[in-house]
Amino acid sequence: MSSNSDRVDIAHRTLRQAIIEQALKAGTKLPEDEIGRHFSMSRTLVRTVLAKLQAQGLVDTHHKRTATVAQPSLDEARDAFAIRRALEREMMKAVIKRWNPAIEKLLREHVQEEEAAHAKGDVRLSTRLAGEFHLKLAELSGNALLERYLSELVSRCSLILAMYSRPHSSECAISEHSGLINILKKGDQAAAEHLVDEHLLSVESRALIEDDLAAESDIGSILSRFSTRAAG
Repeated sequence: MSSNSDRVDIAHRTLRQAIIEQALKAGTKLPEDEIGRHFSMSRTLVRTVLAKLQAQGLVDTHHKRTATVAQPSLDEARDAFAIRRALEREMMKAVIKRWNPAIEKLLREHVQEEEAAHAKGDVRLSTRLAGEFHLKLAELSGNALLERYLSELVSRCSLILAMYSRPHSSECAISEHSGLINILKKGDQAAAEHLVDEHLLSVESRALIEDDLAAESDIGSILSRFSTRAAG
């Protein structure tokens, strides 16, 4: 039998992936009883999961009887990207100081996952993996506080990208990630800061456009699909 911490982790990863890939649309209700039944968890544990998602900017719970998937406005989206750019410039400095072949290997392997998702035409998975590339960089920075703040911002921005998207090729982001790895490997701090800034501006410009939100889907079937992947 899995431990409570394992269940919380699987439930968190399942819901996070389903939200960022927009299987669970902005504004979708997240009933505690249904989530609890799906993961065989108490309401207390479900609330722990929802609190983690709220801390990442993916779920709204304030003044609501039922938690919902967050619906950041365009103004909030622009503010999130502005703060993220500033923090990621600092992240570049930290990663360059700790750069080694193991870091390069991890990042290049992740880019290969992005390329595979792009080859399959899975735009939603590509969007999630693009955000997780930056989460890996934050983790590799060695700065726990920076990683914590960027984890929230990257998750929030991934939701924003899924909500406010215009058709574009994910190949652009993949090539930009590869270019960033090459600059980090050279240890060129100024170039790395400039490139990540331009990269995020490019991502923002490709994504921030108003769009109609799709109708709410059946949460049970969505959780079944994503929990299998999250447990793997």
